[in-house]
Amino acid sequence: MAQIKINNIRKEFGDFVAVKESSFTIEDGEFFMLLGPSGCGKTTTLRMIAGLELPTAGEIYLDGEEISQRPPSQRDIAFVFQMFALYPHMNVRKNLSYPLVSQGMPRAQVKAKVEEVAGILGITDILSRPVGGLSGGDRQRVALGRAIVRDPKAFMMDEPLGALDAEFREHMAEELRALHDRMGATTVYVTHDQLEAMQMGDKIVVMNNAVVEQFGTPQEIYDKPATMFVADFIGSPSMNFLRFEGAVAGGAQHVELNGQKLGVPAQRQGASGNLVFGVRPEHVTLSDSGDYRGEVMAAEYLGTTQIITLDTPNGELKARIDSSLTANVGEKVGLSFEAPKVTLFDEANGQALISELNEGVLAHG
Repeated sequence: MAQIKINNIRKEFGDFVAVKESSFTIEDGEFFMLLGPSGCGKTTTLRMIAGLELPTAGEIYLDGEEISQRPPSQRDIAFVFQMFALYPHMNVRKNLSYPLVSQGMPRAQVKAKVEEVAGILGITDILSRPVGGLSGGDRQRVALGRAIVRDPKAFMMDEPLGALDAEFREHMAEELRALHDRMGATTVYVTHDQLEAMQMGDKIVVMNNAVVEQFGTPQEIYDKPATMFVADFIGSPSMNFLRFEGAVAGGAQHVELNGQKLGVPAQRQGASGNLVFGVRPEHVTLSDSGDYRGEVMAAEYLGTTQIITLDTPNGELKARIDSSLTANVGEKVGLSFEAPKVTLFDEANGQALISELNEGVLAHG
């Protein structure tokens, strides 16, 4: 397997810019997620890595070799599509063996390799069955097997679980991650599902409007969002945004909301004007002694926890609290926030003013 390095790639379709200058590195053996809403440029980025689209500018390196203008056949990359892309007139064994037969591999080696991959994927008992009669999960296993059987340097996966129902999709996500761990393969996976990305990925690139907003581990992206878009896109419920006017100088330890001083981490840069106080629901605590107050508007019971929606002087806020606590609609309650978990944003550009951001995490300029 191999490292993949993306250096300032850009893709234009006429006057439309699908991917603006983007740079990141996928390390050897990583399960790497390209995450974002529809139309953000993630699939176009994947297709450029695979060679199905050629970049307008920039370089792509696979295992240290520049491949941006090479055809797919010269990249040693396997692609798995959402809609399986199997040969309906062939049975499972022939679908798996087709890539090897096309390469001229001896019949005995083809048979051995197909049975090895079928064993890994748990589809040995269906090798003789036509693919048309298989369940969605089994067809996806066959599609994965046809990619695995080639032993490529890297796998490209374009929402491969998108056609499955929700329950089976979660099961297949676990299987796919376990398969990756056994094989140690470099995998690039496109999804619009942030839960899927957080569950499966070693690293995540979050894209929006053709731009890489942030690059890092799932925990880095969740705990220290680089932009308001990332903070809103990641998490369920997403981060709360309380808007206010004020000024923050480097090293400030608090801000003032509705006349109350609220603690924040030391900031890495100053900003003034319209600011946004960002805090995730699980970092909001109901407190009798809290000076900042909100009115309970609704409560959603989720078993061990509940989501409380509150109206505050600076906007709507959600809190995730223990289900044993009582919060009555119409009640005014004090609110406390975990200062180290707060993120401040400059509303003008959506950028976080955080103090500790790992090198390479903030990719949006």
